[in-house]
Formats: sequence, structure tokens, C-alpha cells
Amino acid sequence: MTIFLQSLDYQLWHIIVNGPRMPTRTIDGVVSPKPENEYNDNDFRMLQLNSKAKHVLFCAVGPNEFNRISSCDSAKEMWDLLEITYEGTNQVKESKISMLVHEYELFVMHDNECISDMFSRFTTIINSL
Repeated sequence: MTIFLQSLDYQLWHIIVNGPRMPTRTIDGVVSPKPENEYNDNDFRMLQLNSKAKHVLFCAVGPNEFNRISSCDSAKEMWDLLEITYEGTNQVKESKISMLVHEYELFVMHDNECISDMFSRFTTIINSL
């Protein structure tokens, strides 16, 4: 998905990872949201990129995931929610890695297992790490 988004427009990936930059203005040292009638071409481009990123993510997921992410305001929110759903939190990721390392350390060839099957199991463990 990363490569696909970057191939469409590298800034799409940037917006998904970092979030959209909302247009602001500074008056007397106070930063406030910029009214839409003051938007310039760059402001509209950034908003359009966020919408495009959201559209790509909507098209990439199934109906269950669509319902889960449809209420998100930004592509970053959508991506973060999908990431937690499918990869888990940092604690879950660490647990998975710990389990895979343990499986790797105890790896042995089973009785009546051919070398190609053993190699497939080994490759699956290594690729998961």
C-alpha cells in the first residue's frame, strides 16, 4: 500500500503519515484557522491531497473496514486506525516478535518432515520477524 500511494503522489503518503496541514493565518501573533475565502492554491492542493488519500483508503478496504474508518476526519486518522487493527499496538508487536524469536530459537526439523517443508516453516518464521 505504501508504494502504491507513493506512486500516485508522494505527498499522499506524507499526508497519511504526518496528517494534513490545515490552512492557518497569524494575526498579532495569534494563529487561527484561515477562512476558506482566504485560501490560496497551495491550501486547496493540501486539502485536495487529504481527500484523495482518504478516497484511496476507502477504495482499498472492505465493507467492515470501511464502516470502521468512515467517521475519520483525516487520512492519518484512518491509517492509524487500520494500523492498530491489523498490526496491533506497540505492546502487541513486541509480544509477536518475542514469540517468533522463541519459535526461531527452538526451531528443529520434525520427524517425517521433508527438507522443503522444514525450509518453508523456517522461511515463514524469518519473514514474520
